[in-house]
Amino acid sequence: MSILDVSDLNVWFGKHRDRVDAVKGATFSVAKGESFGLVGESGSGKSTILRAITGLAPDWSGSIVVEGQQLTKKRPKAFFKTVQMVFQDPYASLHPRHSVDQVLGETLHLHGFKEIDSRVVKLLDDVGLGQKFRFRYPHQLSGGQRQRVAIARALAPEPDLLLLDEPTSALDVSVQAEILNLLADLRRDRGLTYVMVSHDLSVVGHMCDRLAVMKDGEIVEILDVAALRAMKATHPYSKHLLEASV
Repeated sequence: MSILDVSDLNVWFGKHRDRVDAVKGATFSVAKGESFGLVGESGSGKSTILRAITGLAPDWSGSIVVEGQQLTKKRPKAFFKTVQMVFQDPYASLHPRHSVDQVLGETLHLHGFKEIDSRVVKLLDDVGLGQKFRFRYPHQLSGGQRQRVAIARALAPEPDLLLLDEPTSALDVSVQAEILNLLADLRRDRGLTYVMVSHDLSVVGHMCDRLAVMKDGEIVEILDVAALRAMKATHPYSKHLLEASV
């Protein structure tokens, strides 16, 4: 059973002569519990697809269906209990004047949860931080710790689907593996579904079951991870990406 069905998705920015077509005719499905990758060079439209799903890219056409519900231009509140997004830059995605407790507590309150104190503590434990980080501010955290807070915030509404926009690319190499392992553990423990954007094929090979290769706004090929590891792409651009990653 699929949790996400994207069909003939087009996303654009600007109007008339200033219009830029960022995504053209993208079609793919993601099964419940699967981890699905979107790969390609910068500007290929990967992150734009995630933004269209969440409603951050308002100009789109085609079909986006989440858990059987056809999305319209406006996302209902219930949508954000099902779908959450972790952004690339943990420095930009957290409010500098809000403590970790405020970030998580306000998110839980917004989604109507009770027993907020105990839920904040549980979220911090789940992402490997613990209570000692609860009243710290973003400037008191390392990049990896900030991203753990961002992941905790995304987990707060208890979503089924997490959209991961290059969640480790802004981090030091030594921290990247820790965050990827955390995400893998959370997926297993919570039965989550991931759609992960990355330009790094080794990350996708580690994290994903299948992947779509994007070039100039179009999906040129969908591979399973076994084909990726065996270097068995069919499209010339996919082959080029694989060869460049070796």
